[in-house]
Amino acid sequence: MKIIIIGGVAAGAKAAAKSKRILPDAEVHIYTKDTHVSYSSCGLPYYIAGDFQDWHKLIVRTVDEFEKSGISIHTEHLVTKILPADKKILVKNLREGMCEFVEYDKLIIATGSIPFIPEIKNRDLQNVFRVRTLEDGINIKDAMNKAQNITIVGGGYIAIELIEAFVKNAKNITLIEQAPFILSVFDEDISSLIQTYILENSNNLVKIINEDTVTEFVGEENIHGVLTAKGYGFETDMVILAAGVRPVVDIAKEAGIELGVTGAIKVNSRMQTNIPDIYACGDCVEKINMVSDTPVWVPLGSTANKEGRIAAINACGGVEDFEGILGSAVLRYQTLNISMTGLTEKQARKLGYDAVSVVITKRDKAGYMPEVKNVTLKLIADRRTHKVLGAQAIGCGDADKRVNTVSVGLTSAMKIEDLLDVDLTYAPPFSTSIDILISAARILKSKLN
Repeated sequence: MKIIIIGGVAAGAKAAAKSKRILPDAEVHIYTKDTHVSYSSCGLPYYIAGDFQDWHKLIVRTVDEFEKSGISIHTEHLVTKILPADKKILVKNLREGMCEFVEYDKLIIATGSIPFIPEIKNRDLQNVFRVRTLEDGINIKDAMNKAQNITIVGGGYIAIELIEAFVKNAKNITLIEQAPFILSVFDEDISSLIQTYILENSNNLVKIINEDTVTEFVGEENIHGVLTAKGYGFETDMVILAAGVRPVVDIAKEAGIELGVTGAIKVNSRMQTNIPDIYACGDCVEKINMVSDTPVWVPLGSTANKEGRIAAINACGGVEDFEGILGSAVLRYQTLNISMTGLTEKQARKLGYDAVSVVITKRDKAGYMPEVKNVTLKLIADRRTHKVLGAQAIGCGDADKRVNTVSVGLTSAMKIEDLLDVDLTYAPPFSTSIDILISAARILKSKLN
């Protein structure tokens, strides 16, 4: 059997490795336009920050390691067309400019996502960067070392991690976000707290401009200024475009592969597309939210690895299902931990739930412990069914621990009454005798009743 995989980062690399373990005699190939495979793009902000100096540490598995295991890696090879009727792909060698057709028995599409590039005048000036590949991270770090004023366009996860990296290197940062607050994937009552914390804990190095967009970059070859729709103008030495990402689906769509309502590739629970012997996984694929049972597109490295594994199992003749996601996520800004799972209150209301929520702040450990910190937790449930819908937590304490507990409950459609009965661990260095999660559940149950 010949298994072709398009894309070689999280999902593609996992699919290749799993395929070879299941079918050691199979011919497994990865084609990627990148110069590297199997690397952690999630680690780029921490490399830029200087948490470690050697970018090679971001490579999970080298090309040589793949080749030694019998997997053929074709870097700088762009797949330009899929021909399902002939079971072939058309590949362009970017180094030599040559094109060739390659046959497959099974095809796994793992083309991932690319940064969204807003329509900004002069966006192709030098020192305007996006964050995706290892080369992007290396180039950003080199430019940062020569810069003092840095602009970030967008206020999502990567933007927050980059603020931390640039503050650590004593740079002046201006962030422009079109939403009322950064991290708009959270509810506003939580994202406003996050924004306030960042502004108060950045040594006056960070300025955030909300409800505005960039219209023009100023410069001839190198950028030296930014103009916004509301008339702001300021100097800058470099710009990071972090206004979100989009699924890479062009070749799939052209081949007749069905896209979902989110614009990503539609697959079933076995990662099969609508065309026989073609699978898809990772950031290019639409998911199902396990709480609402609705299609969503949430690009996360953890999900990509899971889907790559499932795609390989089914492509190799096995049977295993991927039930969906909760959108669980965690990040940090300095000592502030930020985490969420399931539906936000605004998402829940949009989907028709009668959402009820509570927000409480409480210590994460016994008050007399020297390392005690606060956690602010938002818990959301449906008034009619009492079903828990989601949670968001921030704080310098163990915020993600509470969110992870809720995420387990969400997979089994836990009700708020069930959460009250969860037997959480307790000792003074780890929790209060009544954990903040239980306290929030008690208050929320009272509101629901």
